Amino acid sequence: MEEIILSLFWGVYGIIIGSFLNVVVYRVPRGESIVRPRSHCTLCNHTLKAWELIPIFSFFILRGRCHQCGAKISWRYPGVEFLTGLLFYLWSWYHPEESLAVLWTHFIIIAILLALALIDYDTFRLPDVLTFPLLLLGIGTAFVLPMGLTGWESLASAVGAGSLFALIAKLYPQGMGLGDVKLIAGIGSFLGFPNILLALFIASLVGSIVGILWIMIHQKEFKAQIPFGPFLVLGAYVALFMGDELIRVYFTLF
Repeated sequence: MEEIILSLFWGVYGIIIGSFLNVVVYRVPRGESIVRPRSHCTLCNHTLKAWELIPIFSFFILRGRCHQCGAKISWRYPGVEFLTGLLFYLWSWYHPEESLAVLWTHFIIIAILLALALIDYDTFRLPDVLTFPLLLLGIGTAFVLPMGLTGWESLASAVGAGSLFALIAKLYPQGMGLGDVKLIAGIGSFLGFPNILLALFIASLVGSIVGILWIMIHQKEFKAQIPFGPFLVLGAYVALFMGDELIRVYFTLF
């Protein structure tokens, strides 16, 4: 019972962080401060009051519209809040033995990944202001915390995965950007081998399927650009949450 209550607490904490991620996703690509000004309607600049900032609930209280001008509020706002809360809940539920420092580190990693996926989906960009902290966090914490990898393993995984895909990006620049390379290095820094390979396999497989379906449905040419970041984040989540189990099952089958 205590573990359930604690996981629910972290889930609620994740919902609050998800509200902050919505600010990050909107402002970072625009070069705006994530601290000032206060949260406001992007159309009429109405400064949101406290009761308009309650994660998830305010969306339904406001019926999905700005209280001042009536502009529609995207469903993505409560969706991101709920998803962040769910991810935090699941991680804390499956890892009750983690120390507070390790738990918070994983929460930060999960949050940065989600922000990067959404920003790349919106803008086809993966900003350095998020990819570099992800990389430094993965490597730095591996040297001082029991993250599952040693510091040198983290560094080797980041450099190895990043270098390989930097070469691919150089040979095939229209298929992958340097932002993807930095994200891959960051993911490698906390996944290590062979989990980084699993993440890349899932990202490539799902990305290829979705890309082909999108091209067929919208009747686009195969040269159409599709952001790869969201698929990399999906692969990272799968490998982070259940990579060891999937790899263990794979080796029992072959």
